[in-house]
Amino acid sequence: MKRLYSWNVNGLRACMQKGFVEFLEREDPDVLCVQETKMQPEQADFVFPGYEVYWNSAVKKGYSGTAVLTKEMPLAVWKDMGIERHNTEGRTLTLEYPEYYLVNVYVPNSQSELARLSYRMEWEDDVRAYLRGLKEKKPVIVTGDFNVAKEEIDLKNPKANRGNAGFSDEEREKMRALLASGFVDSFRYLYPDREEAYSWWSYRFRSREKNAGWRIDYFLVSEGYEGQIADSLILSEQMGSDHCPIALYLNEKEKNE
Repeated sequence: MKRLYSWNVNGLRACMQKGFVEFLEREDPDVLCVQETKMQPEQADFVFPGYEVYWNSAVKKGYSGTAVLTKEMPLAVWKDMGIERHNTEGRTLTLEYPEYYLVNVYVPNSQSELARLSYRMEWEDDVRAYLRGLKEKKPVIVTGDFNVAKEEIDLKNPKANRGNAGFSDEEREKMRALLASGFVDSFRYLYPDREEAYSWWSYRFRSREKNAGWRIDYFLVSEGYEGQIADSLILSEQMGSDHCPIALYLNEKEKNE
């Protein structure tokens, strides 16, 4: 079984002091996709034994950024989507493996008063087209912080948050459009009715203690690849960030003798 994990660490250097190393040793993922690293690799001398590490850092220091730790050497790795206006914030990192492409994404936050919504809408359309292009070649697994709760079941207080960043009609429609383009939400595929399953909690109002959260971190797989899903997990007990890790366990295809 292959074990893929994803975690928005809200600053990797800070998370390293809050249980990241212990998490990595305990869970022993085959691949870990990290979002919001908030660092360039030269800013710290981290060593992760047994893993190759690939980075896509934002130009602006202390902001955004993605990374992938992998035990299996990928066939190829590339940053971004090949669109210049999206190439400065380190928001996508793609690894090609023999069976599939793995795409780590950190979707732009629409921000207070939806100040960045128009840019996000462009980004969403471009990343959907990018993923569709990959999917024509082989299956795609896309994971990360999508910064949207798609349905009311995916957050604690949907009525109070209607129209806010992460639960605006526009953002939800883009997520539905991505799924309609040929992707399956692995968690809802297995657990369509599970309530109070969240991956992010505000630092305010003791939200995590009350489990007043949002499910905004996902593992999506190409339609037709659902049969490989063994489990899709939300590790809500893991502290260290305002997000918790999520995981996708895959049944490995038997190799022909």
